[in-house]
Amino acid sequence: MNSMRALFISISGNTRSFINDLVEYAYQQHAANHTLPTIEPTEISDASDFEVETSPYFAFVPTYLDGGNGIDNGVKELMTNTLGEYIGYENNRNLCLGVIGSGNKNFNEQYCLTARRYADQYGFPYLDNYELRGTTADVKRIYQHMVDRVNTK
Repeated sequence: MNSMRALFISISGNTRSFINDLVEYAYQQHAANHTLPTIEPTEISDASDFEVETSPYFAFVPTYLDGGNGIDNGVKELMTNTLGEYIGYENNRNLCLGVIGSGNKNFNEQYCLTARRYADQYGFPYLDNYELRGTTADVKRIYQHMVDRVNTK
């Protein structure tokens, strides 16, 4: 296992910042122990051409919803739909090893709701979450969850 793929969408820059930290941490881990993988990030945006995925990946998605409480109303996704459509394209969902969500805990039930919904909709695991740009502890924990998931597949 040389690298793990991470597909992500970043609206405000928080997810991109977290991915950059994750990539750097993975590189440091790989430099210390060459059996540990690096991370190969791919940002999906409205300008992205959809491709048929051929290797396993993890999906990172923030939550942006249209008001409501996240339970019985207000679950209309805003701005992250392109990643969901990309995952749903052809058989891409079958190669997703899991989804990692992010958001703002102030939004209670809506916190990481998009990631939980993708996991339910597409049938892959909801692996973890972090708030906003995440912390160093989040980076370490999520990297380990990704390594563990790859090792169990």
